[in-house]
Amino acid sequence: MNSSKKKPIKRIKIVNNELNLEAALKRPKLDTSNGEKASGSKEIHSIEEGKNMFQWIIDPLSVDEFMKIYWEKKPKLIKRNDQNYYSSLMSMETIHNMIKENHLEYTKNIDITSYRDETRETHNPEGKVTPAIWSFYEEGCSIRILNPQTYIPTVYKMNSKLQEYFHCMIGTNVYLTPKDSQGFAPHFDDIEAFVLQLEGSKHWRVYNPRDNFETLARTSSDNFPQNEVGSEPIIDVILEAGDLLYFPRGFVHQANTVEDKHSLHITVSMYQKNAYADLLEILLPQALKQAIESDVSFRQGLPLNIHQICGSVYTHDESKERTNTREYIKNLFDKIFDHADLDQAVDLMSKKFQHDALPPYISKHEKQRSVFGERVEIEDGEVNFPFELKQETKIKLLKANILRLVEEEEKFRVYFHTENSKEYHEFEPTFLEIEEEDAGCIVMLVKSYPNYIAVKDLPIEDDERKILIASDLWEKGLLMTDKAID
Repeated sequence: MNSSKKKPIKRIKIVNNELNLEAALKRPKLDTSNGEKASGSKEIHSIEEGKNMFQWIIDPLSVDEFMKIYWEKKPKLIKRNDQNYYSSLMSMETIHNMIKENHLEYTKNIDITSYRDETRETHNPEGKVTPAIWSFYEEGCSIRILNPQTYIPTVYKMNSKLQEYFHCMIGTNVYLTPKDSQGFAPHFDDIEAFVLQLEGSKHWRVYNPRDNFETLARTSSDNFPQNEVGSEPIIDVILEAGDLLYFPRGFVHQANTVEDKHSLHITVSMYQKNAYADLLEILLPQALKQAIESDVSFRQGLPLNIHQICGSVYTHDESKERTNTREYIKNLFDKIFDHADLDQAVDLMSKKFQHDALPPYISKHEKQRSVFGERVEIEDGEVNFPFELKQETKIKLLKANILRLVEEEEKFRVYFHTENSKEYHEFEPTFLEIEEEDAGCIVMLVKSYPNYIAVKDLPIEDDERKILIASDLWEKGLLMTDKAID
């Protein structure tokens, strides 16, 4: 976009959401620092923090080994003999308090399910969830919580950190199942699934994908009758509290509690619609459009005899005309990629992530150095904001993936997720619109992370505009300073 006149960044009016940070995971192994940075130590990298969170989930297996051997390839079972390993995340008591203290609705937040005599049923009443929900549990029904991160701070913190490492939406469902029962029929999902057993125990059976098409499935399956699950299970195990079970998308699975124990587990899911196929679905239509506009060979008419040499009737013909036509069209396919804008396609996927993502978890260290910890002075009806950015102020992005610069509709937009809700897609995507000459500031901030840069070093000439750009990003919670705000 060309413009000789400098304009301020447009300020979009968006609902300001309160981050619920009152609880932190207590288990030392999970988070010893709570985001704190020791004096003189290296700056914390949010992607590394996310990797550490993932390491905690799969410990003692290393992340590198897991990604090389198991990720998207085969299931992995980790038995720990430590019933308290995941106990800091939540408990049955957490669920009871969540129901008492929040307005939850059946179907939107909670499902009541059962699976008996190979029949899967949902028993959701209408309206608000009350403690009367426990009568369903006593009758042998399972309780599924659909968006626990909205109401349980420890789950929110885990998901928010993981999304930095995987750069995709991290979903969670919680499943509470009474003893000697089953809540769901055999099926497969379109996500990478990590089952964290919190309380009790559950008998799990996992089966290989039934055919090549279901390997790394792009959509979840319907419920299967028992005689359609495929081969014998490749994993047949009772998960005890503290154990972990991972299986890739497309692997059929089912689970039931044993006679004398209930089960509480949380399923962490990721990488839904994050495959090469999803990138190509964005990339190819745009590339074809560009090819059509710029290359006349795509606009030339089809040969008059194409209907006499191509089609199901002619599938096995090997005429020279048919061979030449197929070769010409193949060459057109090759030309399409020459017009593909991979960067733009990835930007569009990242733009979707900014809308899908949870608001970032803000540690005490980050809060003290960002707008979330800014001090406000109120006296005699006067309000004073004591902090302002200066040319010497050193800044960096709050998180590595906190924003994405996207060029679209002949405009430059900075999409971000600091003002997202913990409820999936409650609000529309949020962005700041900037001038083309200001885009370099975003580029510098992204490429400099996790190091700080001074406001005066932003790559534009106008000093006042440097302050304006930094201030707009600061006010949206996208930046932090190298020193705590007094």
